[in-house]
Amino acid sequence: MTKRVLIVDDALIMRMRIREAAVEAGWEVVAEAADGLQAVELFRMHRPDLVTMDIVMPNKDGVEALRSIRSEEPAARVCMVSAVNQQSKLSECIRLGAIDFLIKPVDKNQLLSLFE
Repeated sequence: MTKRVLIVDDALIMRMRIREAAVEAGWEVVAEAADGLQAVELFRMHRPDLVTMDIVMPNKDGVEALRSIRSEEPAARVCMVSAVNQQSKLSECIRLGAIDFLIKPVDKNQLLSLFE
């Protein structure tokens, strides 16, 4: 059975980079979101095996989206992907249940490792 991922980032180029790695690793990209509000709605709709989540986004940031997703589905697997200056959010994301934290710019090998 193919693993399914929801990609959340307000930058199209990051979504494309993550999508390419996911597909190369044999994952199905069930949806992409450009903000935290879309992320929560798409998570409810698709119930993916993994969510990659940016932190700084419009409408609802990644920390709040993570909080919403994990409150609805405590077993949800969410990997935070964000810029170096967001490392202060790391402990909060881990406390909220994030499984990993990748620092941008993320290279292809890091992404492939995440999907493997």
